[in-house]
Amino acid sequence: MSINDRRVAAGMCAVIAILVGLTAALGIILRGDGSTELVTSVRGETYEMAVTGVYAYNAERVVAEGIGWDIVTLAAVVPAMLIAVPFVARGSLRGRLVAIGLLGYTSYMYLEYAVTWAFGPLFPLFVVILAASVVAIVRIASDVASDGLEGRFGAGFPRRSWAAISLAMGGLLTLMWAQRIATSLGAEAPELLGETTMTVQALDLGLMIPASVLAAALVLRRSLPGYAFATAFVVTYIAMAAAITAMLLSAWAVTGTLEVAPVGIFTIALLAGIVVAVRAYRSVIPAPRTVELTLTVRASAPAHG
Repeated sequence: MSINDRRVAAGMCAVIAILVGLTAALGIILRGDGSTELVTSVRGETYEMAVTGVYAYNAERVVAEGIGWDIVTLAAVVPAMLIAVPFVARGSLRGRLVAIGLLGYTSYMYLEYAVTWAFGPLFPLFVVILAASVVAIVRIASDVASDGLEGRFGAGFPRRSWAAISLAMGGLLTLMWAQRIATSLGAEAPELLGETTMTVQALDLGLMIPASVLAAALVLRRSLPGYAFATAFVVTYIAMAAAITAMLLSAWAVTGTLEVAPVGIFTIALLAGIVVAVRAYRSVIPAPRTVELTLTVRASAPAHG
């Protein structure tokens, strides 16, 4: 990976961080005054719909959850990505894996925003961030692969711990969403919060859970690409657990109903993810420094013959 390539990758991360920070800040600042209107969806579901702000025409609860997500993104994810920028520029494996994990979070977040939120003024930013994040992931991941992973992970990599929390959370989400899908299919007015389908469930069951299972399988097989994937993905996992916890607490502040079990589950998932992440990143072995020796042959040096 050349110095120019590293700078380009770092520049992409910096630009994405700025765009994400701007979008999250606009969502928080321009969220509206909280005014709602009772409406009935085409599926027969009655709910409170926000009527002001950049998130207007969405269910009040969805807006509340989105504000919680935006707060975590602005307060934690954006600073983390900016901190990672110089490490990406230096070609640090740890820095690049953190960046990929954060970009995985922004890819998922703005894919969900783009296809879930009612069309509004932030839609173009959602799409731009989504596209840029996917391109940056491919760019940085290809650079990591070209540099090679042989000898870059020590024996202390938490294979079993990562597989355990990854599979446990994947299984829990599968059960939760399967139950909700089954209940809604049998209901006259399914709980969709004003949407026409279950976008979040589709993304989790179609993207996040398969990724979790794949990461677990690869690390259990001691696959070097699997170690790299899991080390990056645990950052996405932590950011998502923090965001979901904040979403639930933000919804509680608006609706007055606290979902104790989910808050507890995702808080535990967040703490477990942090512990595993610390162990995973400690196991990454720094690349050996290459010392270039320049031999100067002096014309006055005596000849040996």
